[in-house]
Amino acid sequence: MIALPSQPDLDLASLVRTIPDFPKPGIQFRDITTLIGDAAGFAESVRRLSALAAVHRPDFIVAVEARGFLFGAAMATAMGLGLIPVRKAGKLPGVTIGVDYQLEYGVDRLELHEGAVLPGHRVVLVDDLLATGGTILATAELMRSVGAEVAAALFVIDLPDLSGSQRLAAAGLRCETLITVDAD
Repeated sequence: MIALPSQPDLDLASLVRTIPDFPKPGIQFRDITTLIGDAAGFAESVRRLSALAAVHRPDFIVAVEARGFLFGAAMATAMGLGLIPVRKAGKLPGVTIGVDYQLEYGVDRLELHEGAVLPGHRVVLVDDLLATGGTILATAELMRSVGAEVAAALFVIDLPDLSGSQRLAAAGLRCETLITVDAD
């Protein structure tokens, strides 16, 4: 395990930039590039997420494409664990298993390599932002379909106005976040 410097008083929310009207008018986009571009902020985010994950004693960190990879890979390294990437359909080179899930505008698919997670493995799911919860619920379904135990889902940012945390709770999925950002 790699010890990351602790800065418990660092205000991570202040490092997240809001870009109005992106990707379309009326959306307040929460941009993590300013957080990950700040060495102390990125390290503290990874430290806090790793501390949350460690309580659950995972065998693997499961990171969701694409921004979840940034935090998940750093967490896995810091915790001395392997990283399991969950990707959009057609992005992994080997034999995959997947799950289709509903989007507000259609259907999408998430996949992982067959055999990457086995029955009984305990996993923690990681993504950058929790909005409606659809992607992480699909990831949890995929993990459970191979017999893995999903201990928790961790996020840097929660947008509570979009009710993702309530959807995860209703599905029996423990959810923890570092930052809560209300709609402006």
